[in-house]
Amino acid sequence: MPARLKKIPLTIFQRFFRTETLGGLVLLGFGLAALAIANSPLSEAYNHLWEIPLTLGIVPHELSLSLHEWINDGLMAVFFLLVGLEIKRELLAGELSSAQQAALPIACAIGGMVMPSVIYLIFNFRGQGAHGWGIPMATDIAFALGALNLIAPRAPIGAKVLLTALAIVDDMGAVLVISLFYSQGIVWSTLGGAAVTLFVLIGFNLIGIRRLWPYLLVGVVLWCFVHASGVHATIAGVALAFTIPIVLTSKGQQETVFAPERASGGVTAPGLRLEHALHNFSAFVVMPLFAFANAGVKIDLSLQHAEIGFGIVAGLVFGKPLGIMMFALIAVKTGIARLPQAVNWRSLLGYGFLAGIGFTMSLFIAMLAFDDMASVNAAKRGIIAGSFLAGVAGAVMLRTGRPLRDVN
Repeated sequence: MPARLKKIPLTIFQRFFRTETLGGLVLLGFGLAALAIANSPLSEAYNHLWEIPLTLGIVPHELSLSLHEWINDGLMAVFFLLVGLEIKRELLAGELSSAQQAALPIACAIGGMVMPSVIYLIFNFRGQGAHGWGIPMATDIAFALGALNLIAPRAPIGAKVLLTALAIVDDMGAVLVISLFYSQGIVWSTLGGAAVTLFVLIGFNLIGIRRLWPYLLVGVVLWCFVHASGVHATIAGVALAFTIPIVLTSKGQQETVFAPERASGGVTAPGLRLEHALHNFSAFVVMPLFAFANAGVKIDLSLQHAEIGFGIVAGLVFGKPLGIMMFALIAVKTGIARLPQAVNWRSLLGYGFLAGIGFTMSLFIAMLAFDDMASVNAAKRGIIAGSFLAGVAGAVMLRTGRPLRDVN
């Protein structure tokens, strides 16, 4: 009788990578479906669908938004809650928890945000297109990791961790950009209510509340205040995430929380439990719905606001890898950081191209940046074209040619 093989449990990063990879494929499918429908005889029905109003609440305290707004403001707040939890975990006990670990991803992310914006502004220094400078900054973590798994399934673990950490730091930058530059018409009295609600959540943390439901219940109130204040409602998700306790000091504790035979409600890591619960919902419900609602754009040869599209393509395809390589080289040469094991400069350039797949967050920022549909559609075309070309360039770089000599 053959010996029974012991099942080796997946680490938290392996689970994360697997979910993001599969989620990226689902996201691609919904994005392509939206594109196909928007360029078919069903396009009018597709556009009308997202304008259907949906009202929630009790009179007179009710909120009526279109289906499109509920997805972009409501469901995307769940995505940003997950982003906030991931950022907090990485800062406390993950790949960003020490200066040595964090130095390279932070350097790469900063370069990958600065250079695309600079290149975009070369095309759009004046005019209404200038407000879209934040669009090519973003990296779609699900698409990027999904592409990496398809293109280079045997890529070293250090490369996968680097690309993941880079994308998470990139998300931090995107959150800051949205909150500081893409929030308009702030109602200070309502924002004050949001601040009071946030203090209540912080108080929950300080007095040691470990159950999730008080945080989530008050989090809904926080979302309502933020939505009414003029600051984009998704910021409420990030703010809520940073108030939920994550009682961890090491990666080993993370593994213990997620181990099937040990995980229980008694483990004092509510932030990790919530992140674990939201991951599949975000990857397979929120993001595909967002892509289906927002990726539908008519493909034509219109040159209206072409500078917006060209700026985004150039930012994603050239700005991302250029910024990542420049800042990584500075960090390594100055001794602040070092390249991961089995990662050389050529492969890092390939990962830099993959980071130029901006899709989800880029689409999100585009709709905050512009009010008129002509500019939004020009941005969408640029995002789709730029993300596709960046993915192709990454595939070519990672699968062909001889590796460059590692200068680390």
